[in-house]
Amino acid sequence: FRSSSDLLVLTGGADEPTKSGSHRDLLIMAGCAAAAAAAIKIPAAFGLDLNDDTAFYQRNFSLFALVPLAAYFAWRRRIPPVVIGLLALLFTVGAIGANAYPLADNSQSIVLTSIHLPLALWLVVGVAYIAGDWRSERKRMDFIRFTGEWIVYFVLIALGGGVLIGFTAGTFDAIGLDAEDFIGYWLLPCGAMAAVVVAAWLVEAKQSVVENMAPVLTRVFTPLFTAVLLAFLAAIGITSSGIDVERDVLILFDLLLVVVLGLLLYSISARDPAAKPGLFDKLQLALVISALIIDVLVLTAITGRITEWGSTPNKIAALGENVILLANLAWSAFLLLGFIRRQMPFAPLERWQTNYLAVYAIWAWAVVLVLPPLFNFV
Repeated sequence: FRSSSDLLVLTGGADEPTKSGSHRDLLIMAGCAAAAAAAIKIPAAFGLDLNDDTAFYQRNFSLFALVPLAAYFAWRRRIPPVVIGLLALLFTVGAIGANAYPLADNSQSIVLTSIHLPLALWLVVGVAYIAGDWRSERKRMDFIRFTGEWIVYFVLIALGGGVLIGFTAGTFDAIGLDAEDFIGYWLLPCGAMAAVVVAAWLVEAKQSVVENMAPVLTRVFTPLFTAVLLAFLAAIGITSSGIDVERDVLILFDLLLVVVLGLLLYSISARDPAAKPGLFDKLQLALVISALIIDVLVLTAITGRITEWGSTPNKIAALGENVILLANLAWSAFLLLGFIRRQMPFAPLERWQTNYLAVYAIWAWAVVLVLPPLFNFV
């Protein structure tokens, strides 16, 4: 882990140029956060209500938040015009994919777009974060590390925001005023959009040791998730029960596999590549193998469901995601095993994960742009 002496502290002990740069950075961040907060309210000026037009906001919320975030990184990284043009093109494609298709409010494709477009656009933000240098494995790993730290900060901000909302509702209610509309239409949506940018700024500014929380959480939850997955597999073996393939269950298992992958990714990004294999690496291997077995069981259930009842956008999306996760987990298990046996260095595992970001991007864009017309916009 980086030592605290490497962190940029914005208050105290800094020379004047650093203070000036920090203040400028704070102002730019505030402007981008305000832009994100304002963006979520612009559609209301054209008659699109948060409650009545939820399908529109589901499809577009990631655009409202991530375009200002990309703009912040474009300024901070001083990225060249050609990269700015690429970012603008990708965000435009995302906006077209979210809004151009004739989708009914109950369309499966709306749900899929609301899930996959944020992932696709987050990886576009990654291009801004690494200043367009996507060939650099080190910078791609830095983006993975940034993502983990950003999640920690965003969750902390969300928890604080929940407390603020509770106090706001309670204090206004005490004097006979109903703050529900203000909270629902202004405080919550605008605060959530702004928090996306603020969390990124906190990661960049490194004002506290909270950045070290993500690796600590990874160390805590890896053995816990390993125990849960092993217990689940043991229960399947004892009861001979199959996995239900209803949509909510599929989403649950996909989220579980994504969490496992996230634990693996962040532990890799925080690990010293020169360190020798230890007990934690063996725990990670057990976690990956357990997730791999569950992925195979889920894939078997999905394939059987498609064979019996036919395909739908939800089923094809779930099938593709599980195949992608299966490939990642299988090769990760092979590389981890080779590292633990001291048959190969740690670097190939890092390289595999950073290169695989392109696979996630391609699939996310395919779900947003290809699946809706493929299934006649169902």
